[in-house]
Amino acid sequence: MASERPRLSEQEKKNNHIASEQKRRMAIREGFDRLTEIVPGLEGQGRSESIVLKKSVDHMRDVLNERQQLIQRIQALGGEIPAELR
Repeated sequence: MASERPRLSEQEKKNNHIASEQKRRMAIREGFDRLTEIVPGLEGQGRSESIVLKKSVDHMRDVLNERQQLIQRIQALGGEIPAELR
C-alpha cells in the first residue's frame, strides 16, 4: 500500500493532457522542419504541411527511380548487386 499514488485532480489531468498534446504538436512541427531542410525545393518556402508532404513523396519517388536506374546500369555493365541492396 505504500506505493499508492494520490489521485490526480481533474485540473491536473487536464493540464497533463494539454502538456502531452503540446509535446505531440511540437514533435510534428520539428519533423516538418527537418523535412524542409533535407528535401530539395522546400528551402525558404512557407510551412504548408500539405506542400511539404507532397514534395517529400515526390522526392522519395525520384530517389527510388534513380536508384533503380543505377542498379540496371550496373547490371547492364556486368556488375552484381548484393541481394540485400536490391
